[in-house]
Amino acid sequence: MSRIDETREFIPVRIAVLTVSDTRSMAEDRSGQTLVDRLEAAGHRLAAREIVKDERDGIAAVLRRWIADPAIDVVISTGGTGLTGRDVTVEAHRDVYEKEIDAFGTVFTHVSMQKIGTSAVQSRATGGVAGGTYLFALPGSTGACRDAWDEILSLQLDYRHRPCNFVEIMPRLEEHKRRK
Repeated sequence: MSRIDETREFIPVRIAVLTVSDTRSMAEDRSGQTLVDRLEAAGHRLAAREIVKDERDGIAAVLRRWIADPAIDVVISTGGTGLTGRDVTVEAHRDVYEKEIDAFGTVFTHVSMQKIGTSAVQSRATGGVAGGTYLFALPGSTGACRDAWDEILSLQLDYRHRPCNFVEIMPRLEEHKRRK
């Protein structure tokens, strides 16, 4: 069963938060702020924060820049995961993924179903890995950000979480690039 092993030391992770929006400013970015508040309360470090317009190339450019930054371990984006024509965050994420974390979207949908019922089918949350950096795309609502953080990411980004977590395998994300 899922649990926190208090005998293990907490390891803070450096997390960047990207809000995808054509209209929000930093002062109006409640979803991004929800993520910042939660990650900092958990003991993690905010490594970067930006707002980018709903443009696939622009989103992918920020993701690539942050993937290349050794001071960033995780990127969490919020917004642009729906079904409308302007919702291109998932496509931008997939443009940069080396590996997709398929179960992330499935688990997010399961969590969402408990909160909003079948409306959960309208969200396309996704997760993946590129350049040794974890990437997660969440819907733009504060509720979705709370649910994803509280029910999934807070646990998987905690080294003490058992039986396994994302933090403990971070050093191995790029083992395929090591010389044999």
